[in-house]
Amino acid sequence: MQIITTTDSLTDLCKRLSDHPYVTIDTEFLRESTFWPKLCLIQIASEDESAIIDPLAQDFDLAPLLELLQNPDVMKVFHAGRQDLEIFHHMTGEVPTPLFDTQVAAMVCGFGESVGYDTLVTKITGKGIDKSSRFTDWSRRPLTERQLKYAEADVTHLREVYKFLKGKLEKTGRASWVASEMEILRSPDTYFTPPENAWQRIKARSNKPRFLAILKTTAAWRERQAHLQDLPRNRVLRDEALLEIASNPPKNAEKLSHVRGIGKKFADGKMGAGLLAAIEEGLAMPEEDCPAVPLKVHHPKGIGPLMDLLRVLLKQRCEENDVAQKLVCSTSDLEKIAAEDNPDTPVLSGWRHDIFGKDALALKEGKIAFTAKGRKIQVISLTD
Repeated sequence: MQIITTTDSLTDLCKRLSDHPYVTIDTEFLRESTFWPKLCLIQIASEDESAIIDPLAQDFDLAPLLELLQNPDVMKVFHAGRQDLEIFHHMTGEVPTPLFDTQVAAMVCGFGESVGYDTLVTKITGKGIDKSSRFTDWSRRPLTERQLKYAEADVTHLREVYKFLKGKLEKTGRASWVASEMEILRSPDTYFTPPENAWQRIKARSNKPRFLAILKTTAAWRERQAHLQDLPRNRVLRDEALLEIASNPPKNAEKLSHVRGIGKKFADGKMGAGLLAAIEEGLAMPEEDCPAVPLKVHHPKGIGPLMDLLRVLLKQRCEENDVAQKLVCSTSDLEKIAAEDNPDTPVLSGWRHDIFGKDALALKEGKIAFTAKGRKIQVISLTD
């Protein structure tokens, strides 16, 4: 087992890895007490070697690895890699490329919805994974041999998973399906929420424009503070406090200190002053600029049963084509198809259209029906 703790050894490793068509990558991190994930370990493997990189080692420059992550000739393979990718995006402002996520590929290849890594490894390789080190504090040093072997297994098994899924995608002609999904993971917007949009994370209990304006400005203030102090949002201020402030905006530090979860020390200090300024900003926002929560759409009578039929058709088509429903069509997409004459949804283009979209429209237009035959649903064309 290689443990990489110096820049020179990392440089040599990355030089060797750059000669391979792909590398598998995983990370171990902590984020219970921080806003940004604290990177504690990086595991990486090629076809013929694996290594564990210790980013907590002293005087250690990760530049050779970051350069490898942008090498266009080396595929970077992750499993459910969104949080791993967020770490590298935060470090460099870039997302590793090219990119392959085995969880997404597994959904395309018939392994169900958001299949876990352990399950996928067992189904493909027949090997089990030792889960005893799953809740390790990866920031502690030294790590035990057992912990290191657990971490290393995350990338060595991933090689076999990747080769199997890649082969199946090529055999079935579905490689382009995964490639289109990778565009979401490659987008920097996936890993950063602008502070002015942070209020949308909070479940609002009112749709009044002024309430939402104050919620927007105070949530943006909290988001910036969380970034600056590297603290979880609720360590800065809990959602419940923001909602209370938006409902009954305090005008001074004394009133602010009466909000549950905000003490006098907070209210009288620099944080309190910043929060009061954000409240004032929300109070002063012109009415026409206040945010709005989209009104709940009341669908015409009869949409409910049509939605049920579309769900049956979706399930039937996904089982028939061995692809996860989650990847094909969401509930909101089904609602659009059922309720709108010209629905704008990805289901009606590309491979999703071929799998389900065209039949969904045909069902809605009365061109197909389905019935049960034995234990299966049989789709019947009504135009023949």
